[in-house]
Amino acid sequence: MSSYDNLLVRSQGRAGLIQLNRPQALNALNSALMDELVQALQAFDADDGIGCIVITGNEKAFAAGADIRQMVDASVVEMMASPFISYWDAVQKVTKPIVAAVSGWCLGGGCELAMICDIIVAAENAVFGQPEINLGIIPGAGGTQRLTRAVGKSVAMDMILTGRRITAQEALQFGLVSRILPDAAFLDRALELANEIAGKAPVALRVAKEAVNHALEMSLAEGVLLERRLFNLLFATEDQKEGMAAFVEKRPATWKGR
Repeated sequence: MSSYDNLLVRSQGRAGLIQLNRPQALNALNSALMDELVQALQAFDADDGIGCIVITGNEKAFAAGADIRQMVDASVVEMMASPFISYWDAVQKVTKPIVAAVSGWCLGGGCELAMICDIIVAAENAVFGQPEINLGIIPGAGGTQRLTRAVGKSVAMDMILTGRRITAQEALQFGLVSRILPDAAFLDRALELANEIAGKAPVALRVAKEAVNHALEMSLAEGVLLERRLFNLLFATEDQKEGMAAFVEKRPATWKGR
């Protein structure tokens, strides 16, 4: 497995784990880290032995935001020409499910990174926020759009206009995270979830991810039509035949990913 300067990368079962590793900067996201993150994600995405990917940080921080030192003196033209925010777009193109396992601070670009993932699970000590307004800017990697879709207009406005931070319990209440895991076994539980997901039919997982993501961008009629097409498409796979045969025969399915 490749060696990285800003990440710790390993696998556990069929789950790939990517741990952001800039502890001295609370995992602030700079170009070097984001470039390595995209490389690691693409490597796991191409690995048939991996069915789901977990992105996490450490106990203190998932990621406390983008590294402001990279932007403090930037001009409009430099920001427009910078590839930095495109790293978030690259994360979105990963076809396998991604779980953001958030412990500690998850702010600014870190919160935007978590929201690009397919599922967010939070440790009890997790804190979420988009505090860019305190720097005289707004979120720039999708925060105004994804946060609004996740928690609704009123809560999103509150967080973005005031810089308000919310706890894990509030994030669960507002719909930003899917579940809260105990701090003591947080990462183990997140990896268990990832391996549970990875144990499903690989092609169906990719198609399901595509269908749900499009639900946020299409009308209901368009989304249902896409879902129907993808549903029918899966009947051309060996995994559909195996899955239904296993159900009828009351045995575990053996997926082939085709």
